[in-house]
Amino acid sequence: MGKIKVWIQAARLRTLPLSLSGIIVGTALARKQGFFELGIFVLALLTTIGFQVTSNFANDYGDGVKGTDNEDRIGPSRALQSGLLSRPVLKKGIIVSILISMALAMALIYLAFGTENLLHVILFLLLGSLSIWAALKYTIGSNAYGYMGLGDVFVFLFFGLLGVLGSMFLYTKELDWVSLLPAVSIGLLCVGVLNLNNLRDVVSDKKSGKNTLVVKMGFSNGKRYHFALISVALLCFTSYILLENISLVKTYFMLAFVPILIHLVTVMKTQEPRNLDGELKKLALSTFALAILFYIAINNFL
Repeated sequence: MGKIKVWIQAARLRTLPLSLSGIIVGTALARKQGFFELGIFVLALLTTIGFQVTSNFANDYGDGVKGTDNEDRIGPSRALQSGLLSRPVLKKGIIVSILISMALAMALIYLAFGTENLLHVILFLLLGSLSIWAALKYTIGSNAYGYMGLGDVFVFLFFGLLGVLGSMFLYTKELDWVSLLPAVSIGLLCVGVLNLNNLRDVVSDKKSGKNTLVVKMGFSNGKRYHFALISVALLCFTSYILLENISLVKTYFMLAFVPILIHLVTVMKTQEPRNLDGELKKLALSTFALAILFYIAINNFL
């Protein structure tokens, strides 16, 4: 396999739509209030892609070094696990990805705040640094939080609250509590994708000592937890519609919940963890579709 294809495989491009969902929803909320700048939008998307690719490289490295990626793993093979990339080479790739991500983040922060809003600049530089830290510490190191059942918390915070509210703030320079509802919803759906991954891998994770929340609570309770994640996400978007008095004709973005609810029925009926592999793509793409439709609907593009 060519080197470029190997790096593309390691970057796991199929994870990108989910990570971009928060940026799209945050931008939709800002545009609804009359704030939008194309440069901020593009740089926010590129920065998020950079952070996600860094996270994917780091996860490949961390799980590979720990032996979590082994013959028991159900999903796509990883670059380090399969021997396509060595440890030193993958480590260099992580460093390059970090540098590119931080350069994009600094360009985004400068475009959004200039040099006048020093407190905002410092805050977002700190958040950018924390994003890199979270990307690395999910699986790398002796205290990797992904191995302690804390991955769900960090995904909710970074993909949901920071992704949506942070991107909205780049445009508006202010927040409102109602916007918290879509942010929570997107965060919970992103946690749902992680939970699906952990449900699928519960057997191999338990063997390798990766104590995800599903390993701790068990497969059946993990499915009940998944039901709660999806249900509350649906409730949050429904509450946002009611509080913002969004007309019925504009609520078509909620149609994205139809495949999500069908997916939920499938998950609840599934007894064999490995059979959940195909459900990850369904939930991730449905969440991305929800973000796109939300953007279109609340900004009167259709």
